[in-house]
Amino acid sequence: MTGSSRLALAAGAIAVSCLASAVHAAQAHAGAAPAVAVTQAISDQEVSDAYTYLLGRLLVMRQQQLDFQEGLQWNQLVHRKPGAVDWPNPNLDVAYSEAWIAVDEGSCTQISVPKIVDRYYTVQFLNGWGETLANINERSQPEHPYGDFAVCLKGAAVTLPAGVKRIDLPVQTARVLSRVELGADAKQAEQLQRQFSMRPTGTPSLPAVPKALMFELSKLPGVEAFDLAELALQEPDLNPGMHTVQAKVRAIAAQVADPAARARIDQQIKTRAYPALGKAAATIGPGTVRNGWVRPAVSGAYGSDYLTRTLVDYGGIWANTQQEVHYYRAAVQDTGEVLDGGKSYSLTIPADQLPQRFAQYFWSITATDAKNFRVLPNAQERYLLNNQSDLKYNADGSLTLYFAPQQPAGANQGNWLPTAAGQPFRLILRYYGAKGVVANGDYFPPALVRL
Repeated sequence: MTGSSRLALAAGAIAVSCLASAVHAAQAHAGAAPAVAVTQAISDQEVSDAYTYLLGRLLVMRQQQLDFQEGLQWNQLVHRKPGAVDWPNPNLDVAYSEAWIAVDEGSCTQISVPKIVDRYYTVQFLNGWGETLANINERSQPEHPYGDFAVCLKGAAVTLPAGVKRIDLPVQTARVLSRVELGADAKQAEQLQRQFSMRPTGTPSLPAVPKALMFELSKLPGVEAFDLAELALQEPDLNPGMHTVQAKVRAIAAQVADPAARARIDQQIKTRAYPALGKAAATIGPGTVRNGWVRPAVSGAYGSDYLTRTLVDYGGIWANTQQEVHYYRAAVQDTGEVLDGGKSYSLTIPADQLPQRFAQYFWSITATDAKNFRVLPNAQERYLLNNQSDLKYNADGSLTLYFAPQQPAGANQGNWLPTAAGQPFRLILRYYGAKGVVANGDYFPPALVRL
């Protein structure tokens, strides 16, 4: 089977994509809906493009609403226990702290970062579209990798104490995530995590949390998405060339008050936009597929590629840039067969391709369900394999990892990541501080083998 044939299989199988449940439910609903005889003023493609663009913003608004419902407050950093965050595809190798900050012309948010040596860390700032605005670490701030920082609105006339490094943001609100690698000493990582702190330098004008459309990831909104279009577009999209698609969003939003047009646009979303998203999810938009693994073209900072941005906001919100981490996702074998949690698979990585060769900091691989993108519960309470796992290497130096509901015969327990019978799953392989062929995009992991 050729690579293009395998790709076609992957794209055509609804269960392959992270939008499988949503697409399936929507297509069933759309098939049962009566036809609406209304002159089509806006084309199917325009509706699909506008919906895809808007959905990315709605996903971030939804998560912001959930964050504040769970107790987050403006300019207050919350330290989470490792594994105790609730959004799609979190990294379980790190201790997270999180916040939403608000800055204005008269107040910055001061952040203190402890000195951290020989351990990955970063403080990431994202806007309301899921775009990474900045990172604080020794790579982005080599002359001031730790200490006091003031995150300010660009152009704000604020006097700061001596020794405070100013970081300007182009927006007044931002999502903040600090990550500290757990490594070999998780307790020390948590001690370092608690040394991060945050406070406003003045009395900022705190905005209201935008009203969000709440929905399950497995059941995407239809035409009601456009009811919040004007509110959603108040968040600046910093990428160039977005005026055209924003005009499409506004044109559709202006029509949905009319019942006939509303019904027609809902049909267009369910019969055109949903299947298009499902197909695009199989390859993460214009990502590259090889050996059953998908590598996104971009992450964290998307430029004009709002399709990838929406897909990442859906299946792995708060992704960082490729300067920090490179991601690979497997939801199918290279034959196109969906990964089934009730079956057993192996992944053998040759000695000259071992993941530690291509990660300056660490690597890890997690298994999540293909519906809500949460790690798979198991009696072993093992949710990832990484450079700290009790791995056994083969005689030739290669490494075989196993993904199965029960420990395969002959497999070292430390090389086995439990899956769950009856659940399609996907694997996420991360390289933090990617280097060599991973950093330049030439590398793909070997294909998974069905045992």
